[in-house]
Amino acid sequence: MTLPVTPSFRLDGKRALVAGASSGIGEACAVAIAEAGAHVTLAARRADKLTELARALTARGWAAETMPLDVADIAATEDAVAAHGPFDILVNSAGLARHSPSLETKESDFDAVADLNVKGAYFLTRAVAKGLIDAGKPGSLINISSQMAHVGGVDRAVYCATKHAVEGFTKSFAIEWGRHNIRVNTVCPTFIRTALTVATFDNPERIKWIEEKIKLGRVGEVEDMMGPVIFLASDASAMVTGSSLLVDGGWTAD
Repeated sequence: MTLPVTPSFRLDGKRALVAGASSGIGEACAVAIAEAGAHVTLAARRADKLTELARALTARGWAAETMPLDVADIAATEDAVAAHGPFDILVNSAGLARHSPSLETKESDFDAVADLNVKGAYFLTRAVAKGLIDAGKPGSLINISSQMAHVGGVDRAVYCATKHAVEGFTKSFAIEWGRHNIRVNTVCPTFIRTALTVATFDNPERIKWIEEKIKLGRVGEVEDMMGPVIFLASDASAMVTGSSLLVDGGWTAD
């Protein structure tokens, strides 16, 4: 009897670009990918934080280097990816949120959030895909989206709009690049405890709303994102593309 062989979750020999790696979800994803054997290029605006993370990773015997980058600067992003790639794996965790009631949304806030969450993510993903296509290589491209890409949220009209857009271009990219064996997916977390969510967790009304929505009865931790990202980055998900992996504790199950 011949038994099937479980695909590997390892990433040995792969090169990965993690954008938004200087803190929170991006940092956790970088740790997971490095631990799984990939050579990780850490990208974000804060060069000092990247250097600190790279040192911590290499101290563990893992491979890491830094690439200071503002994903919202499209030309600089394309140049950097072309110069340092091709990358077999992309994890884009660079993102921005400026919450307010929709009737109070400032145009400047809308533009800032959309420029990073949509435009920046679109062109970063495209740049990595172009490098792979030119090199004739397969790849796995992952954008960190949000549960808010599938529902609406109080005071989150702009953020929801941008994350819904990410889901849309992810599906289109997956259709276009499937023939190149390039997979494109999103991971959609619920509220994750990071430095960026402190204000939300300090608001009793918001905490009550969150706890009522998350069926598992707790908020997310960055560790909850590490396994899903490894799954999508690895051969374990070889037949998964154009999909959203919800890490939301059941929020969207209603």
